[in-house]
Amino acid sequence: MDKITLELIHRDTFGKHNRALRRRGVTPAHLFGHGARSVALEGETGELEKILARAGTSRLISLKVHGEKRARTVLVREIQRKPVSGLLLHVDFYQVKSKEKMTVEVPVHMVGQAPALESKANNLEVELSSLMVECLPADLPARLDVDISGLKAAADALRVGDIRPPDGVTILNDHDLVVVKIEAERRPVMEAEEAEGIEEEVQAAPETATSVEE
Repeated sequence: MDKITLELIHRDTFGKHNRALRRRGVTPAHLFGHGARSVALEGETGELEKILARAGTSRLISLKVHGEKRARTVLVREIQRKPVSGLLLHVDFYQVKSKEKMTVEVPVHMVGQAPALESKANNLEVELSSLMVECLPADLPARLDVDISGLKAAADALRVGDIRPPDGVTILNDHDLVVVKIEAERRPVMEAEEAEGIEEEVQAAPETATSVEE
């Protein structure tokens, strides 16, 4: 998978002055981490949006701070947006250490074909779209693949314990939780009762003869 890189510069504006940055197409950011000095940063909003779309909150980013020789390995920790418009307001980055395990929420991704879905009466229901994992930064997966090819009938399900994570990765969720299952479509109870009632009325209705006067 391609390495994600980003370059930001130091920020010397704070509070209400950040509004002027946003009007210029610049988004304020913040870098922090365990044992790391907190740093105020900023970057072009368009570039940050591209990085956020690729990295989400589960992919490592090689962050180069202007003026520093070495890049930092970071994760997106929090994204703030303006309600309704979705305007990017602020991004928090968390610096990780290569030899320190971290806890990250990773999206699940369905692979394979479920035989149960050959019937139009069945649907695939995703109960958990992401799972919490613990691992070293170098072992962090961008996603967890869930093979659904073993789902053959309605009510079949895959649980957390059925998923095999990559080496070095531990899934922290309860192993009995359902990740994905096959759900059979059912007619609403009221609809079925109404149809049954109509059928009974038709069967019970007496035949009537129509007389025609000459």
